[in-house]
Amino acid sequence: MRKYYYNKLTAGELINLTKRPAVDFTKAFETVRPILNDVKKDGLKAALNYAKIFDLFDEEEIRVSEKEFIDAENNIDKKSKSAIDLAAKNIEKFHRKQYPKSYSVEIQDGINCSREFRAIENVGLYIPGGNAVLPSTMLMLGIPARIAKCRRVVVCSPAKNGKINYPLLYAAKICGATEFYKIGGAQAIALMAFGSSGIPKVTKIFGPGNQYVTAAKLLASIDQDGAAIDMPAGPSELVVIADKDADPIFAAADLLSQAEHGADSQVVLLSDSEEIVNRINSELVLQLNELPRKEFAEKSLQNFFSLITETLDQAIEFSNRYAPEHLILNFKNADKYRSKIQNGGSVFIGGYSPESAGDYATGTNHSLPTSGFAATFGGVTVEAFMKSMTFQKLSKQGLKKIAPAVETLAEAEGLLAHKKAVSMRFKKFK
Repeated sequence: MRKYYYNKLTAGELINLTKRPAVDFTKAFETVRPILNDVKKDGLKAALNYAKIFDLFDEEEIRVSEKEFIDAENNIDKKSKSAIDLAAKNIEKFHRKQYPKSYSVEIQDGINCSREFRAIENVGLYIPGGNAVLPSTMLMLGIPARIAKCRRVVVCSPAKNGKINYPLLYAAKICGATEFYKIGGAQAIALMAFGSSGIPKVTKIFGPGNQYVTAAKLLASIDQDGAAIDMPAGPSELVVIADKDADPIFAAADLLSQAEHGADSQVVLLSDSEEIVNRINSELVLQLNELPRKEFAEKSLQNFFSLITETLDQAIEFSNRYAPEHLILNFKNADKYRSKIQNGGSVFIGGYSPESAGDYATGTNHSLPTSGFAATFGGVTVEAFMKSMTFQKLSKQGLKKIAPAVETLAEAEGLLAHKKAVSMRFKKFK
């Protein structure tokens, strides 16, 4: 496990540490571009062909039936159902607060400006299902979409042996999602973005995925026939900042909770105490051997490194450069450092705030920006499923008051038709 010392690194070396070694979008773009082109041209036929190649899906019916939804609700085990219900309740409670409020402003007599919100009518939700099926992601996307009142919600997730598991279908059902397709990967993104006969395209796609799914989303978002996207959300990542008082068992467990997502996940440990770093690293080895998904976590830990800083402020400075998807502040008086955190998808404060709590049941959203995009993007919100519109209403006197300014600015920009759109009205008045 690699160990670095902040004060011994050059500025360039520090920047290199912030780069995600697991993500190579150049190669990912080359891989998924033909898939998008084929699905754009041949629709569902091409999408199913790729599903057969990559996921061994060889079924004739791609859409989840009403009977499958009912079977899921009737056959899901009580423990899973209860956990999903609890998580859904908390997610609903937190996200309802996000519903944006319209407002109106009387700019001056005769000029009223207002802002109103409308739901995006057609949205697509991608639920990963490669290394692990994630009903929690269904809740994180489906509940905000429902609160926003999106008219049509399309869900895509890869099937195993032609079936979607009960927890995921139950989560979809309580979110009110009925249009669910058994398809994953770049082909699912393409199908949602471009549509096909019987499956109209969506206008915005949400959801995390591996680097190929992320690459497909990015390419679809710049295609004039494609769809907008929520954010670049690729392989999972976590930064833990720990001090000498941190419990090494807790810290190691947190790091492994993200490492087990997959080989391309990245976890990072920052601390002002080399002693605690050594103890956490030792604990990592012990806990790793107990994991059923040891193989994935072990590969992920090949990209793991710890950085020893002189102060916690230095650790936070590096974390802000790294802009992690998840950030755990496991040190004394961590809440006092809240204002110093500039970049992070979701932040967990204190020793009893594990990242996995946010993944499932605190109520905050776990669909978050990765690969450094947390410096410019936030996580999924209700507002992300909506867009704002502005309105303005002017009386004759209101227009008259601002007419000179409008005419002057239009003339300065050489846009005389703009100027005339105002001046012609006053000629009529005269």
